[in-house]
Formats: sequence, C-alpha cells, structure tokens
Amino acid sequence: MSDLEQAFAQAQQDVKALTKRPSDDEMLKLYALYKQASSGDISGKRPGMLDMVGRAKYDAWAKVSGLDRNDAMESYINTVKSLVSSSG
Repeated sequence: MSDLEQAFAQAQQDVKALTKRPSDDEMLKLYALYKQASSGDISGKRPGMLDMVGRAKYDAWAKVSGLDRNDAMESYINTVKSLVSSSG
C-alpha cells in the first residue's frame, strides 16, 4: 500500500471520529471524492426526482468525474484534515 493509500485509509478513520457532524455540503463532497478515488468515474443513470438524496449524491460525484484517482484521494485527505482542525 502506498503512502497516499495509507493516508487515504487514515482519513476515512479520522472522519468517523469527528466530534461535530460535517454540513450536508461537506458530506456530499466527502462522498463524491471517496467514490471517485475508490470507484472511478460515475456510471449509471441519475436517480429520479423522488430520490432526492440519491440525486444529490449522484450530482456531487458527477462534478468530480474525470478527476484522477490520486488527486481525488489527496482532495479527500485535505478535506478531512480541514474538518478535523475545525472541529477540534
């Protein structure tokens, strides 16, 4: 496992230990960056109008589509670091 992958795994643990829940926008950003880093570009159809949560997640992931896996990991790590420092 590379240093980046280890830092990414640690960031996933750190986000679970946050004392203050991130805002919905921050949660969507984390979700999108995590999915981009772990699964790559989004695929499948956009959820229907009645699935507002699914639609928000799909749209957030679609915004980072095309982002390199390593760049997505770095963005995720940096986002978690800023959340940890602001909640501490």
